[in-house]
Amino acid sequence: MTRHTIIRFLFVFVGISGCFSVLFGAWLAHGGQVLAINVQSTVKTALQYQLFHTLALLASLVWAITSAAVRPPSKILLAACIGFFVGILLFSGSIYIKSFFSIAIVAKLTPFGGVSLAMAWLLLSIEGKNNL
Repeated sequence: MTRHTIIRFLFVFVGISGCFSVLFGAWLAHGGQVLAINVQSTVKTALQYQLFHTLALLASLVWAITSAAVRPPSKILLAACIGFFVGILLFSGSIYIKSFFSIAIVAKLTPFGGVSLAMAWLLLSIEGKNNL
């Protein structure tokens, strides 16, 4: 898979994730009131992380395509983008699945998602140090 294809896929993911964040946040604010308070709190945390990291992924992708005018996006920057993608899926996704479908085993994925998000941020700092 080429860097261009990965970036294109991740841009599609950003659009879907951003849309889902807005719609799901609206549902949680109105219809989600039927959920237990602790479930609402957990889902709000997942939603916040999803929205913040979707924006971080968007900014990283914009950085990647603007730097592509000079040279192909670096592997480190691309790895950071993939880290945000994986982190959103594993962290927020596992919380949603556990909260709504009571599949407790999926909660074992949440820490891996958190580590993926943290690594993505560290990779962005390395990219900034190396290429700015």
